[in-house]
Amino acid sequence: METHTTVSLLLGLGTIFLLGLAADAIGNRTRLPRVTLLLVLGFLAGPSAFELLPDAATGLFELVTDIALTMVGFLLGEKLVHVREKQGMQTSLILAASVVLITASVVFLGMLMTGIGVVGALLLAGIATATDPAATVDVIEEAGVEESFFGRLLLAVVAIDDAWGLVVFSFLLGVAATLTGFPADAWASLGQVGWEVGGAIVLGSALGFLHSLLSKRIGEGDPIVMEAIGLVLMACGLAILVEVSFILAAMAMGAVGCRLGRRHEQPFHVIERIEKPFLVIFFVLAGGALELGSLSLIGWLGGCYFVLRIVGRVLGGWCGGRLSGIDPSTSRLAGASLLPQAGVALGMALICAKRFPEIGDTVLQITIGTTVVFEIFGPLVTRISIARVAGASMQKKEAVESAP
Repeated sequence: METHTTVSLLLGLGTIFLLGLAADAIGNRTRLPRVTLLLVLGFLAGPSAFELLPDAATGLFELVTDIALTMVGFLLGEKLVHVREKQGMQTSLILAASVVLITASVVFLGMLMTGIGVVGALLLAGIATATDPAATVDVIEEAGVEESFFGRLLLAVVAIDDAWGLVVFSFLLGVAATLTGFPADAWASLGQVGWEVGGAIVLGSALGFLHSLLSKRIGEGDPIVMEAIGLVLMACGLAILVEVSFILAAMAMGAVGCRLGRRHEQPFHVIERIEKPFLVIFFVLAGGALELGSLSLIGWLGGCYFVLRIVGRVLGGWCGGRLSGIDPSTSRLAGASLLPQAGVALGMALICAKRFPEIGDTVLQITIGTTVVFEIFGPLVTRISIARVAGASMQKKEAVESAP
């Protein structure tokens, strides 16, 4: 029995990596985002289609998800530090806040008009703020625009966005608890966000300080590799143990380690090299977990939520861009580049289902159904937005060079 499980796991991992190879090949020929291709191929190989992925492989999904997102957070922390110009940081903060607050406002007001009720509208408004950082970062890196203004801006925004979204969701959860007659639960929700965000920052900062000390005392080569992998796994495990956001903890660790460490760039290069296999497993298994039947759960309420979230993201990006002085053409596309939504949103929906059983199941069904669509088509929209911004920048540059 144990041998059978081992063989199934090895065959499943082999299948996943070959699917990753196929996604790269198709992406090079079609320019479709690798994330979308991995999700689609994972769906085709999953239990909803051809059932090529054994249970032993799909059982790795939760573990791989935690490790992959911790790696993403660690690398985002370094990239956030590299937004050195004060205006660049201000722009990222304003844009992230605008996208989160306007998305929540648009979804709340729109869902309120559907008759779902104040509590349901509040919960969906909080869930709408969540973004999938792994998908967004992968598309940016695949497009090779990490060093462009728009690429650096999106990387900074997606790093800050999760923190803003967590705060807004927890606040709206507390308001919903108060409206349903449980003020103690409201205080508990507000206390939880303080712990999840503040605790994550403290934990990540402590590990980042440890990283800076180690980087001054160990040699290059294999010791750096062991340090980088050890710290990432430690951050992931400790964050889960003390129940704080492991993405934020890893981001704080990366930022502090990057700022204080000597030879700080080397551990990040190590994680960049080993990150891709984990992301391939993550996206393929995420695709395998998708069910077309979940689309039937959307209904007209889900359709309204889907449209309202898109409107909120686009409007939030445009307003935030205008407030921070970004070029209008870039402002219009910034919010649209932040459509992918996955695990964080589902986690929020599960919390809602437990605390508000009267409306929670409806909120969970809407979130599951729309997440399928956002996760598959969101990266495609991000890729198109990046290409359009790059094209507009090139035209502007050519116009300046040809001017007398």
